[in-house]
Amino acid sequence: MNEQQIIKAVEKAVHSANSVTLAQAKKLIARVEEEAARIGVNAVVAVANSGAHPIAVECMDDSFIASYDVAVQKTFTCVSLKMSTIELKKLAQPEQPLYGIQFTNQGKIVIFGGGVPLKRGDKVIGALGVSGGSEEQDTYLADFGLKVFEEEIL
Repeated sequence: MNEQQIIKAVEKAVHSANSVTLAQAKKLIARVEEEAARIGVNAVVAVANSGAHPIAVECMDDSFIASYDVAVQKTFTCVSLKMSTIELKKLAQPEQPLYGIQFTNQGKIVIFGGGVPLKRGDKVIGALGVSGGSEEQDTYLADFGLKVFEEEIL
């Protein structure tokens, strides 16, 4: 390896340590889509990087048009607040500390299940958002994806 190749390899390793990569996102989405098909959900599956920017989004056949924005906004929520959307739901109820948070950030905060942060250790390196089924189905698929990410992809 010459010096330039070494520099590029180090830069790539540092970046992938701080953020989900496109290759990881594609693998994760494929696994979540397989599980969604198995349980009969036509989902939109989104993965965002550590800056909350979507790096991969796929819409299964016959998924709801509205599910695209919801899946992407679930990733924004998880990266921005470093928690799952189902955790946030509990904190955003009346008389709870984050009540009304869904009206901030130009309406991009989602307070129902289906979004999970993706972490390396304690550091959030991205997020997964799933939309298209019931809240329970979206939450199940997001949790499934998190387990796949931690056990097979990371």
